[in-house]
Amino acid sequence: MSSRLSVTVEHFALASEFRIARGSKTQASVIVATIERGGFRGRGECVPYGRYGETLEGVLAEIEALSGEIEAGLTREALQERLPAGAARNALDCAFWDLEAKTSGRSVASLVCETEPRPVETAYTISLDEPERMGAAARAAVRPILKIKMGTNDDIGRIRAVHEAAPRSRLILDANEGWTGDRLTAHLLEAARGGAMLIEQPLPVGGDEILARIPHPVPICADESVHTSADLEGLVGRYDYVNIKLDKSGGLTEALKMQRRARELGFGVMVGCMVSTSLSMAPAALLAQNADVVDLDGPLLLAEDREPGLVYAGSTLAPPSGDLWG
Repeated sequence: MSSRLSVTVEHFALASEFRIARGSKTQASVIVATIERGGFRGRGECVPYGRYGETLEGVLAEIEALSGEIEAGLTREALQERLPAGAARNALDCAFWDLEAKTSGRSVASLVCETEPRPVETAYTISLDEPERMGAAARAAVRPILKIKMGTNDDIGRIRAVHEAAPRSRLILDANEGWTGDRLTAHLLEAARGGAMLIEQPLPVGGDEILARIPHPVPICADESVHTSADLEGLVGRYDYVNIKLDKSGGLTEALKMQRRARELGFGVMVGCMVSTSLSMAPAALLAQNADVVDLDGPLLLAEDREPGLVYAGSTLAPPSGDLWG
């Protein structure tokens, strides 16, 4: 039975400007791949990320180039070799998973989760800004876990402002490669004083050797430094956690493999996301069932999510329903 591929680009306005160390944006631009077969339809969403050399046009072309192969019977398993890890493979991989669930009558959760999926608690992101504004945003958020965007050469004031404004919140500090080695110890010590639970990617990729030689008063999580399971062994001794994102791993298939290997190597696991809709979050929400830290707040940052979407009760994320994905 042949399959048909269709691809669309969609734009979703953000509730407010989203700022990190590398720049800012006011909308989420996503690509949705849809594979149809025998009256059933599977969908997957991805976010091309410029940090990894991806563009909307380039990822769209990557996906569309496989239209003939998908029509001829390309499988999810074969896709892993056909495309490299990244946004394009993620959209197609998740579309295949969704289609398999629809055609088999078995949910993806029943195939990949050890137990019945449960609600999980997600972090909520505070964008990079001046300390007093970040403190005000943290106070207004009233969330149990706050992910605080950092990444300047002096974030001491930001850490203090957020901790003082939200003393009961657990804090994840995300530097997005923005700290420097000469200021690292000062930032780590302030993070510890501020009660941070995790620090994400403090140093640039390729410049993180120092992490193996200094104490970690707060656990350190690799993000930009880790994409697939092949990267994990090289991070042993430098990082304590790894952040698994489907747009980096190239889909749920590799992410599941990556999660298992991370556990074997002794890493804690964080499941994260790009700023995107519930269609991106749904497969990640299943991966999050076996995670230590969950950061799947993408839809909470949008002015309006797609319908139907995931159900959030504050910071608690319910498992996806079949009418959305899987």
